[in-house]
Amino acid sequence: MKRPTLEAVAARAGVSRATVSRVVNGQSTVTPEIRDTVLRAVSELGYVPNSAARSLVTQRTDSIALVISEPATRVFSDDRLFSMVVRTVSSELESSDKQIVLMLASSPRGHERVERYISSGHVDGVLLLSMHGADPLPAALNRMGVPVVSYGRPAVAVALPYVDNDNVGGAGAAVRHLLSTGRRRIATIAGPQDMIGGQDRLTGYRDALRNSDRRSIVAVGDFTRASGADAMRQLLEDDPALDAVFAANDEMAIGALRALRRAGRRVPDDVALVGFDDIEAAAYTDPPLTTVRQPITEQATAMVRLLLTPAKDRTTDHIILPSELVIRESA
Repeated sequence: MKRPTLEAVAARAGVSRATVSRVVNGQSTVTPEIRDTVLRAVSELGYVPNSAARSLVTQRTDSIALVISEPATRVFSDDRLFSMVVRTVSSELESSDKQIVLMLASSPRGHERVERYISSGHVDGVLLLSMHGADPLPAALNRMGVPVVSYGRPAVAVALPYVDNDNVGGAGAAVRHLLSTGRRRIATIAGPQDMIGGQDRLTGYRDALRNSDRRSIVAVGDFTRASGADAMRQLLEDDPALDAVFAANDEMAIGALRALRRAGRRVPDDVALVGFDDIEAAAYTDPPLTTVRQPITEQATAMVRLLLTPAKDRTTDHIILPSELVIRESA
């Protein structure tokens, strides 16, 4: 069966082809009465707009790229942060009649592929997630002039709109809670130091200890459970008398919890433990994990809305959402 054409819709509605095109492309120059007539003809004929042709007219693809600078093994593992961000971004874009294009860029080849795709005009904007160190994408996208918003404050010296949570304040609240329960030798499993989130949470930890005249005890992980377990074993070897640990995310805290149990340390009796993020699994560990809630859903939603707001209409180019200490049984 032959697909209805724009001309057929115009004939059924009794208007010009150009008028039908303006209605289909959402332009506001057509009167409500004519728009209703055209839309009725579209419905009666079952007309489906040609997306490629429409893009040529509107200069829009109605597609947004979510670029994650991590390998697939991490993105599609049990890491709830990534899945929550992808789910929230997808839902928010769908409500705006746009679609998500998920792209991974964990290597130089991946970065080149992403740059080629975006420079070819396949998307209307880009959302960046989990950038490390001197990531080349922000500067490259800035040169292209494509709208970009970052999940988290970027580490590069590029004027990039972003949405973040209060990492420094949240880490400080975690450490102050441990101090308030009488803990004296408080260690941290810091996140990767080529990421702003890892840097800021370490800063919050150190600031809180400095104000209480306690010394820092630091091991560094990579935000995975395995690295949390490794770092916890290292901390126990370096300072067997430690009585509390702040892990810079829940995945590392869960790994640390397992290492503490294997070392014969009771949580929280011997060692209190606090994480960061409040992923779903945090409430189901044994004991349930005290953590700092990062507003992941709200942050992803704000990121999409900031991207979809024209630069001239924005009141700010960065948003920092509050974090919240969630006290459970591990500390």
